Amino acid sequence: MIFQDRLDAADRLATALARYRDRQALVLAVPRGAVAMGQRIAQRLGADFDLVLVRKLRAPFSPEFAVGAVDETGWCWLSPHAREVGADADYLAAERARQLDELHRRRLAYCGGRPPADAAGRLVIVVDDGLATGATMIAALHAVRAQAPSRLVCAVPVGARESLETVAGFADEVVCLHRPALFGAVGAFYRDFRQVDDAEVMGLLGLREPS
Repeated sequence: MIFQDRLDAADRLATALARYRDRQALVLAVPRGAVAMGQRIAQRLGADFDLVLVRKLRAPFSPEFAVGAVDETGWCWLSPHAREVGADADYLAAERARQLDELHRRRLAYCGGRPPADAAGRLVIVVDDGLATGATMIAALHAVRAQAPSRLVCAVPVGARESLETVAGFADEVVCLHRPALFGAVGAFYRDFRQVDDAEVMGLLGLREPS
């Protein structure tokens, strides 16, 4: 299964999530790639929309490879392979601090410093554009679970099978449209998977970049 772009993936996900239409759901997107997706899905479902801010912890010498992730509270999930790729305790402490600084910057830039939407007692759907290691999704689900939602759904267009199994332990339900036997990178399943920058996110949120 190949998606034309993120909005195509969002439309297909919204169809798969149609049973949650008009249920006063809260759709939370993981920035930056999933912001437009989350907005589209929220519109299709008649749901509220917000962001859930998390950051992957990058592997030493390989910043695209996640060895874990951190949420805004500082809680971390670490992959079992973190130490195997050189992420020792000192490295992880420094990387955690760097990513917490970035989360603080994004909270101010994207949300004006306001706190996350209240998920207590609500049906919450957490959306990302794909799931490779699952690290950022796990951190996002953990952050939302701490608010005691009534139901917590992970929704992604495509995901690695082993990672989906791990993520399932953090959600009440996982909705994934494509679980390929061989998984390389999320972008391989999109014809258009261009990078999303701050300006685009802020435009989607109706904000201006600070001058």
